[in-house]
Amino acid sequence: MNSHQLAVFREVMKSGSVSQAARNLHRTQPAVSAAIKTLEEELGLTLFLREGRRLVPVPEAQYLMEEATEILSRMETAQQNLANMRDRVQGSIRIVAMPGPSTFLLPDFISRFVAGKPELRVTLATRSSPQVRSLVAAGSFDVGFCDMTRFRSDRKLYTAEELPSNCLCAVPASHPLAGRAVITATDLTGQPMGALQPDHNTYQATSQAFLAAGAEFNLRYDAQYFLPLFHFIAAGQACAVVDVLSAESYRRSNAGEERIRFLPFEPAIPFGYSILTPSERPLSQLAASFAEAWRGYVADMLTPEPD
Repeated sequence: MNSHQLAVFREVMKSGSVSQAARNLHRTQPAVSAAIKTLEEELGLTLFLREGRRLVPVPEAQYLMEEATEILSRMETAQQNLANMRDRVQGSIRIVAMPGPSTFLLPDFISRFVAGKPELRVTLATRSSPQVRSLVAAGSFDVGFCDMTRFRSDRKLYTAEELPSNCLCAVPASHPLAGRAVITATDLTGQPMGALQPDHNTYQATSQAFLAAGAEFNLRYDAQYFLPLFHFIAAGQACAVVDVLSAESYRRSNAGEERIRFLPFEPAIPFGYSILTPSERPLSQLAASFAEAWRGYVADMLTPEPD
């Protein structure tokens, strides 16, 4: 018994005749009769009594009709769902990202990605970069986004596409340095600074840049993520060397405000990003298309023009 036989059987039951079923299915009458005969032979049951040109279904045929309807309906639903997955308009995707992008940029991008696709389901989690790596390596998420500079011992458990970038200098809009084309470590000597916590390599690179320039690195605020530092910068209480996407998150979420200026910083302080996917299992077409679209979205922002 196969789906073709069940489809023919269902049509004969619905139409009440072989000739009408043949017309509905766009097949010949002998082909429909042969399909019914083969089905009866395989089941070892007579499904119809032949009374002239009429087919009278026996009780067993009524039972099979219920089963055939359910089976074919499930097959049709599965086929449609798979077509929707192929066309990336149905399915689910699990994303985990570090805090900076996940507060504004990533939700903004996801909103556009799912527009017009009501059958898509998205899970978005926020974790530190080391946790992002661990969760993607464990296969708990389809796509991860984090910085690319730390905790790489589990690298063989995930695939990483790296997007290099350099930091910007964030200064209060009212600061004397806000009109500069480029800000250097020497320019910031003695200025109250914000930075990531001392174990982060961005902190280390920044402090080394000050040391190499013979400038004083006057650390006033340190935080686990860049975003909290913007409150102090906007208040005129600090400057900071920050990553591009954190800067872009602030710009977009505070559109119309001119409280912080983001300018090139020298010497260059690297802060790159990684798009992670599990290496132990293939991505769905939906997840793969999301990762590719997100890569393009991020890449467009990694060489921003200064304010």
